[in-house]
Amino acid sequence: MNTSGTVSPQSSRVVLAEADIDRALTRIAHEILESNKGSKDLVLLGIPRRGFPLARRLAAKIEAADGSVKADDITGQLDVTMFRDDLKRQPTRAPLPTQLPSSGIDDKVVVLVDDVLYSGRTIRAALDALVDLGRPRIVRLAVLVDRGHRELPIRADHVGKNLPTSSVEKVRVRLAETDARDGAPVNEVVIEDWSA
Repeated sequence: MNTSGTVSPQSSRVVLAEADIDRALTRIAHEILESNKGSKDLVLLGIPRRGFPLARRLAAKIEAADGSVKADDITGQLDVTMFRDDLKRQPTRAPLPTQLPSSGIDDKVVVLVDDVLYSGRTIRAALDALVDLGRPRIVRLAVLVDRGHRELPIRADHVGKNLPTSSVEKVRVRLAETDARDGAPVNEVVIEDWSA
C-alpha cells in the first residue's frame, strides 16, 4: 500500500515504448499482408478496449503498404462481453457496440486483434461471438503481446512481442486512444510486479 492508502505494484518497467509498438505493428501488418497474399477479403476486428485502436493502427499500415484498400473499409470492432465465461467472477463491464465493415465477415479472412494474449479466454469468447455474426473463410489472431500462461489451446498467428511473465505480474498496454497519464497520452507496454 502506498501513502495514499491505495494498493500499487512492487515495481514496474516499460518493456515496449512508443517506437517499439510502432515497429511491432508495422511488422504485424506486413505479416498479415504476406500470409493473406495481399489485402483481398481482409477484415480486422479489434476486441475492445485496446484491440480496436490497435486494429485501426494496423489497418492504416496495411493501407499505406497496399493502396488498393482503405483502412476504414476493413476495420471493425467485436465486443465479446456477453460471450465471456467469467461474467459471474469479473466486474461487469458495459458492452460496447460491435461494428462490422460494410462488406461483412462472410467468406472473409478475419484477423482478430487484441492487446495481450494471456489465458486465451477472451479469444474463445471472440470466436463464439463471430459465429453469431457470420462465417469467415479463415480466422487469424494478431496480438501486441503474448505473455503465455494459456488455459485454452489458442495461439496467435501474429505477435508483436513474446513476454514471458510470472503469474504475479500484470502486463499493461497503454495507448493514446484509450489511456492517459497525468493528462498526457501514452503509448507503452509495462510489466507490473504485484508480488507482496
